[in-house]
Amino acid sequence: MTDLQITLFGAGGVFIVAVFSYNKWQEYKAKKSVERAFSTDHDDVLMREGEAPAGSPGAPAEPVLRQEPRFDPTPAPAPNAKTEPSFGAAPSAPAVFADEVGQSDTAYGLEAVPSPSQEVSAASELATSLVDPLIDCLLPLSLEAPVRGEKVLPVLQTLRLVGNKPVHFIGLHVNGDWEPITHGGVYTKMQGGVQLASRTTALNELEYSELVTRLRVVADDIGAEPEVPDMMEVMAEARNLHRFVAGHDAQLGVNLHTNGAPWAISTLLVALEKQGFDVRPDGRFVMPDGQGGHLFSLSTNVTLAEETTPRLTLLLDVPCVAPARDGFGAMVACARSLVGRLDATIVDDYNQALSDAALAEIAGQVQEFYQEMEAADIPAGSTRALRLFS
Repeated sequence: MTDLQITLFGAGGVFIVAVFSYNKWQEYKAKKSVERAFSTDHDDVLMREGEAPAGSPGAPAEPVLRQEPRFDPTPAPAPNAKTEPSFGAAPSAPAVFADEVGQSDTAYGLEAVPSPSQEVSAASELATSLVDPLIDCLLPLSLEAPVRGEKVLPVLQTLRLVGNKPVHFIGLHVNGDWEPITHGGVYTKMQGGVQLASRTTALNELEYSELVTRLRVVADDIGAEPEVPDMMEVMAEARNLHRFVAGHDAQLGVNLHTNGAPWAISTLLVALEKQGFDVRPDGRFVMPDGQGGHLFSLSTNVTLAEETTPRLTLLLDVPCVAPARDGFGAMVACARSLVGRLDATIVDDYNQALSDAALAEIAGQVQEFYQEMEAADIPAGSTRALRLFS
């Protein structure tokens, strides 16, 4: 037998083994799919005790499934069709996810009880804030069968971050509304979303590749088929969004400089507490906004080991404070109040005194900034803005 014949026999054997292995793998996948379909672990929403199957006499009408969340009144694109976000266009019409909310009866001291439509609206709004078509890459997941929230949540928890970009999942409840996936909920569809950009970076190719790999594992574990968007399109959207974030990452500060000797830190603590500042565990001073957040912060410009400082800096994170709160106006008013308490002068970063006219001009620029963010449909202080500028 020649070397050529031996080689051909060997190649043929390898080919036969490969074909046999491939057939076994296909048989395994088919078996696994059948097991999922008929496993008792799945909750059959049509055969639950006490509920009649859809279409039977006396059964409730089948709920009308809503379309996936979107932010304009135009028809929803095809599942794989993606359009680049526009960050300079006029804001689109607000999305509506539920019926008009009825008024609650609060007369005679009775506590207002949320109506079902109010609860649905809140769940839908929360779902859209988690998986947002404007700032997230959408990842549809087609389920083999309806699933219960408590059975998929442990799997979904394994995919919460890619790099420093958060990943969230929402589900289409059997009642027809998109909502965050919760224990006790039954879902016919799911959708994931990874944030395209943050204050520091845009989603990159390595992060996206990692996401796709881990998403396929998650989808296989919960019995779903993911629809993965084209990487080049996603990268273009991520870079576009990050350019907007970088161009609107504005922080405004005003400084207070002592007119005499440096202030003792112990004296400052008393004055700042009287002014309404809270001291955070990291040593920062923040002015509360009354709703769990803060309007602006204050720095002593020295380390914790120092006993005195000649300069204070009040800092406003502009895109993170809603225009209605007038963060800049509140910061300037606070600075003027501290001038009287501490015998100081309001100065810029170059130690030049800031006049009332200069402060008014800056306030006008802040309003223009807010208008730009509103036009991009990312209003300052909104959930979108807080996610992007975190």
